[in-house]
Amino acid sequence: MSNQLKIESVTTLDLPGLQPYRTLRRPVEHMRSGIFIAEGEKVVRRLLASGLPIDSFLLTPEWLESLTTELDAYSTTMPTIFLAERSILEQIVGITLHQGIMAQARVPVEKPFDEVIGNLPSPHFIVALDGLANSENVGAVVRNCAAFGVDAIIVGETSSSPYLRRAVRNSMGTVFKMRVAHVQDLALTLQSLHSSHETRVIAAHAHEQVTIGESKLAGNICIVLGSEGDGLSERVLDTSSDRVMIPMMNDTDSLNVASAS
Repeated sequence: MSNQLKIESVTTLDLPGLQPYRTLRRPVEHMRSGIFIAEGEKVVRRLLASGLPIDSFLLTPEWLESLTTELDAYSTTMPTIFLAERSILEQIVGITLHQGIMAQARVPVEKPFDEVIGNLPSPHFIVALDGLANSENVGAVVRNCAAFGVDAIIVGETSSSPYLRRAVRNSMGTVFKMRVAHVQDLALTLQSLHSSHETRVIAAHAHEQVTIGESKLAGNICIVLGSEGDGLSERVLDTSSDRVMIPMMNDTDSLNVASAS
């Protein structure tokens, strides 16, 4: 193993450098500080492969040994590795979820929206999020976007960030490969997409007659997904070029937004 690794043994969670791990239930604080927590083997391995700046790891000795190859290959400034027995880690909420392997990293600095759109391929495929408050749903949507070749995700002002801890976890780390743009006025952004970037805005709306199978999904498109409870806001709906629905049976009137995506 590389002698460049900065390893610090942990016998208490009171160390100042462990503050982010002690505050897993304070996601707003993390976002204000521009950091996020990655938890679980697949997510941490994908974080290491992404090249994003990592501040620290919190691991059991077994996980340190398992990550030898990835840590030796990590080319960015080497983070501190806090090494702790599982009995110490079990004092942190969610131990059964993060499996004794966690990392604290910095949210990527976002490029201006026009630059993000200007660098997309043609034709491009975008997904926009309107009012998705549940971070776990956001993470699942991001994972679906990665799986089905979405080029960029636009996060509206009323949606949770894909870099909240539970969103990162539910995305299984696929968020690290996605272009993400947070915007302050989703409706205006969608208008600009349509008028300046020749992109059709397609609203996923359960109360339409046109089904997704009947709609044209070629060319530059942006599919807009609405909130878990109320769907799309009227302002966002008014920007849409098309409105489509997923046909459902047995008097089912809606799907969970992650399932719908």
